[in-house]
Amino acid sequence: MGSPKEAMEIHRCEALRRYNTLALQATADALVSVRNDSELLAALAWGRAHQRPVIPLGAGSNVVLAGDINALLLRQEAQGIEILETATDKNADTDANTDTVTLRVSAGENWHHLVRWTVAQGYFGLQNLALIPGNAGAAPMQNIGAYGVELQSCLLRVHALQIADDQPVTLTNSECQFGYRDSVFKHALKDKLVITHIDLQLSMRADVNIAYPALDSYFSEHPDIEPTPGTVYDAVVDIRQRKLPDPTSTPNAGSFFKNPILVPAAFSALRQQFPALPGFPQTDESVKVPAAWMIDYCGWKGFKENKLGVHEHHALVLVNYGNDSGEQLLALATKIKLSVEQTFGVSLDIEPRVYGAFA
Repeated sequence: MGSPKEAMEIHRCEALRRYNTLALQATADALVSVRNDSELLAALAWGRAHQRPVIPLGAGSNVVLAGDINALLLRQEAQGIEILETATDKNADTDANTDTVTLRVSAGENWHHLVRWTVAQGYFGLQNLALIPGNAGAAPMQNIGAYGVELQSCLLRVHALQIADDQPVTLTNSECQFGYRDSVFKHALKDKLVITHIDLQLSMRADVNIAYPALDSYFSEHPDIEPTPGTVYDAVVDIRQRKLPDPTSTPNAGSFFKNPILVPAAFSALRQQFPALPGFPQTDESVKVPAAWMIDYCGWKGFKENKLGVHEHHALVLVNYGNDSGEQLLALATKIKLSVEQTFGVSLDIEPRVYGAFA
């Protein structure tokens, strides 16, 4: 296995372009990759000894590096999927059996590989979340969601270590305070924990959710394909590959802006001004409005300037065509936000976390 020094090497003044999917240039005072608990503990101890904050970087798929970072950036590479339990429970309302499996997933597991594995094993619930970039440990931070499903629907617990003192912490689903692309990890617990594992409860019954418009259209256009967890997985992969650029060839961070959620009265008022504005009612009677539609309406889709731009097929995706500057990327995002606010009176929030001198 090698010596401890070989197993956990602290890289000083490390260039970060290859560690973020936007391919932005910045330098970290220190960077470390850890593959197990002992390496993680050693990294946290190094950060305290050198008086450096520790920032979990993950796979760098949902961050904007807006300047150099005077911290120890930590990349979780620990992998593993453990079956904790299988169970059959009787639903009191329907008198039907519900077969479930509980998994414990290491933070460094690639999210898409995990989804593909669960579908192949006959464990269902994640198929709508296929092809989302990043690792499993970052999924709770954003409460990742796509095509009508959010992580919170199948997450049981998050296991972590406190950065300040190595103390283990376990948070239940409710304690994660999940919201739309939101969680306690972006607020009260931001950069205070390193997530080590997540526990998921999945179904062993082949239920599918194709209510989301893009999936409904896909299966309507392919009447010969029966909706199953496997075909839903295939459909999501197909749709995403056609609509979204691959960050390995076209640097991006996926959806850059959140879809705003409006109270019914505000949505109705906007609909009077913009009759074609789509809206998706939520369970609490609020209405989710597609930010991509508003950005496109304002004329930004396909925009390019200073080797940065808005993707030609999806207005939510900002693309780096060869610019090094996170500051300039955020400046473009600000222009788009102002344009949407001036046109619709709606303020957009960005999805990625921002680190660096201009954060």
